[in-house]
Amino acid sequence: MSKVLVLYYSSYGHLEAMAEAVAEGARAAGASVDVKRVPETVPQEVAAASHFKLDQKAPVAAVAELANYDAIVVGTPTRFGRMSSQMAAFLDQAGGLWLSGALNGKVGGAFTSTGTQHGGQEVTLFSIIANLLHFGMVVVGLPYSFQSQMTLDEIAGGSPYGATTIAGPQGQRQPSEIDLAGARFQGELIAKAANKLFS
Repeated sequence: MSKVLVLYYSSYGHLEAMAEAVAEGARAAGASVDVKRVPETVPQEVAAASHFKLDQKAPVAAVAELANYDAIVVGTPTRFGRMSSQMAAFLDQAGGLWLSGALNGKVGGAFTSTGTQHGGQEVTLFSIIANLLHFGMVVVGLPYSFQSQMTLDEIAGGSPYGATTIAGPQGQRQPSEIDLAGARFQGELIAKAANKLFS
């Protein structure tokens, strides 16, 4: 059984919900899954005044823990077409893991959210994927075998590079069932790949 870490940052809970869906999919493939978040870097009083979701149940991850997993799925909302500064600050501390090759050959994936349909989902996914490739990881996206991402019947997230959701400009839209299903699908694929590589 492979060990999967779903590592995320979420200001308002959209990526928290997506992370739980990724974890559900990975568990469906028989993996042992932990869901953890990266530390908040915004001062507590600013986060509270901005109505950040501060009661998230996932424990805060430590960089050294990444080496303990066979697969790591990274989720963060976009910040002007790139990953959030909170996630970037966390991954920037992983130089020792990069230097030692501790993540070489492990499986990775990315998921994200944006405020609008064209708010930088794919370029944000690539900003995550670039980090995973530098760590030597094998990247698994969300292939078109998840056909719901091609629907024209409703607004839906998803791209071949990873699961996504659209939060709305005020964060008013929660992940739809299609968005969550895409996250589950990707989580299951990543766990299956890890199972094959590490069983």
